[in-house]
Amino acid sequence: MAIYPIEEKSRLGSNRTLAARVAALWPRAHRYDHTLLGWLTLIAFFALWELAPALGLVKPLFISSPSRIFKAALWLAERGLWRDIQVSAQEFGIGFGLAVIIGVPLGMLLGWNTPLRAMFNPLISAFHATPRVALLPLLILWLGIGISSKIAIVFLGSIFPILITVMAGMRTLDENLLKCARSFGANDRQIFLTLALPSTVPFIIAGMRLAVGRALIGVVVGELVASTAGIGHMMSIASATFQTDKVFVGILILASAGYSLTELLTWIEAHFERWRPQK
Repeated sequence: MAIYPIEEKSRLGSNRTLAARVAALWPRAHRYDHTLLGWLTLIAFFALWELAPALGLVKPLFISSPSRIFKAALWLAERGLWRDIQVSAQEFGIGFGLAVIIGVPLGMLLGWNTPLRAMFNPLISAFHATPRVALLPLLILWLGIGISSKIAIVFLGSIFPILITVMAGMRTLDENLLKCARSFGANDRQIFLTLALPSTVPFIIAGMRLAVGRALIGVVVGELVASTAGIGHMMSIASATFQTDKVFVGILILASAGYSLTELLTWIEAHFERWRPQK
């Protein structure tokens, strides 16, 4: 064993402490680098988009430009855009919320109970494979062209990704952990709360992330087909009158909403990383 003077030991200890701090900060700095890279790419994309019509590479009628879209957004904001956003957000919030409230417990139940899963799996697979757009005329016939039919199409579009993903998560329990819990006398309730639920949380978040996109599609499709307000309704009118700038306003609003919700769910998923077993 090497023997160092006290001063040398102090210096080595200080260096090791500094190295440990740098190593601890590295993942955070690495994450910030990735975030900066993403923002730089986005800025470059909008810059190229702005230059393309100005240089005559594309026709503004078909692709518009960020500056024109921004002006159109200001014009729409003074003439009812916030009302359209509120209507679409209400349709999305109620439909998606119902899908989460119903889909998560039902997915856990079907994933936990094998006979029930065998009974309902054919129906779930059939409805999941059926395009929700095909059901929209029937929903309008039943519920009218108001907000109820839009909520229904959002609900049907988002519940099945949640339901199927949660069911799959419930079936990924570690058999060794399950046998160990049984051997120590754990009942079904204890196994569900301590093993099944924690291991299913990442699948729940993943299902919700998939459902966000489906729910936004449901909002737009429902409003494009039959509606009196909403982002899709505004885009339909703008498209029919060749107002490309206003169409892109709706597209960017939907894209921003989808990105923000996905990032929020990603943050929630990272928060629950501690629930996963450490390897």
